[in-house]
Amino acid sequence: MMKENTMSQQHDYMSGFGNHFASEALANALPKNMNSPQKCPYGLYAEQLSGSPFTAPNHNNKRSWLYRIRPSVKHHGKYQKIDAGHFKTAPALQDAVLPIAPLRWGALTPQNNGANFIQGLHSMTLAGDANARTGMGCHIYIAHQSMGNDYFCNADGELLIVPEHGALTLRTEFGVMDISAGEIAVIPRGVVFAVDIVPKQDADFVRGYVCENYGAPFILPYRGPIGANCLANARDFLTPIAAFEDKTQAGSLTTKWAGALYQCALEYSPLDVVAWHGNYAPYKYDLRLFSPVGAIASDHPDPSIFTVLTAPSESEGTANIDFVIFPERWLVAEGTFRPPWYHRNIMSEFMGLIYGVYDAKEEGFSPGSSSLHNCMLPHGPDADAFYKASIHELKPVKLKNTLAFMFETFLPQSITEFASKDAPLHENYTDCWQGLESHFDGTIEGKW
Repeated sequence: MMKENTMSQQHDYMSGFGNHFASEALANALPKNMNSPQKCPYGLYAEQLSGSPFTAPNHNNKRSWLYRIRPSVKHHGKYQKIDAGHFKTAPALQDAVLPIAPLRWGALTPQNNGANFIQGLHSMTLAGDANARTGMGCHIYIAHQSMGNDYFCNADGELLIVPEHGALTLRTEFGVMDISAGEIAVIPRGVVFAVDIVPKQDADFVRGYVCENYGAPFILPYRGPIGANCLANARDFLTPIAAFEDKTQAGSLTTKWAGALYQCALEYSPLDVVAWHGNYAPYKYDLRLFSPVGAIASDHPDPSIFTVLTAPSESEGTANIDFVIFPERWLVAEGTFRPPWYHRNIMSEFMGLIYGVYDAKEEGFSPGSSSLHNCMLPHGPDADAFYKASIHELKPVKLKNTLAFMFETFLPQSITEFASKDAPLHENYTDCWQGLESHFDGTIEGKW
């Protein structure tokens, strides 16, 4: 016999980043006046999910109370270690690591292998140490089927999911979220979820990027002199409203712990939370709502003005991870070289393109591609972009139909064996700068 509250019918949200939310799928399912009453409404079990130490300061304390049909101890059976495939965790020193250099890969091609979201994760770069709760992993997923009755829980970190091709429905303990290209979702450490895929028309796969954050949770960046407005606004982040599955089924739960995958059999869905309240929950955000700021006279601001989310490190002002986007925007600065300038950086940058054309790499960097510019390795516009920008009439122009992003960290990123051997590496990537000739003439100012 199956009893089911169909989660796929629940697509409502609450707005506001980091707020304390309260949500119930059944009226009065939330206990009154206390978190763990002697007896919960509807015969539910009370359970707390803590994303921070109990004694963390109030502004950093992350936890939610869940009121569920069965306590999660019933969802965790006898685990068997399983093959993680191309899903790797830092530190993972490889035998086949590419020499240090700016690197770029083409989009991963469909394999028609029936892989789901977790099976289709391919780790590209790794930084830090998951067990020390610092650093990150940069992954690309390519999936051909939904997870169905198979669920996943990541104890190593939170997952920032960035679709590029096709859409995803994320069924979580807290409710349901739908995301597609131009949107992101964050699944906190320890939250159980499953991913259903929605391929594009005439395609049987979905593809996108994932940043696995081993460190402190993502927060909104401090705006500093920018003030209270612009960039990503808290009200535009959406958290799902409670929805639950109450069904008997054969399935599995895979848990990632200390870099390994462990799987146990299930007899019923672990997504059985009828009500919850707290500030530790999944959320989604539409990147097209980001409000860019920039130079309106001259000069070129640092790319930090495009930071959507940041995961702080123990050093103030230094991010374990910054999630940065380059969206549609107006360019109006006078007397200024407008594309990103040539630079070497203390941060290590993993970059991807969601759609459109990236203004500093107009050729060779297609949607689904990725690149890595590690700490202190020089990079910048290709030769064509440089010359075009140097002679272009500087009138106001809007960059349209473009959305690129960076996962950047203060730690060096190592390249996985998959990225070294099997991913579609652009062997001649650095040739894009070969056309940058010397124009120096010490006797003629402004020669060209």
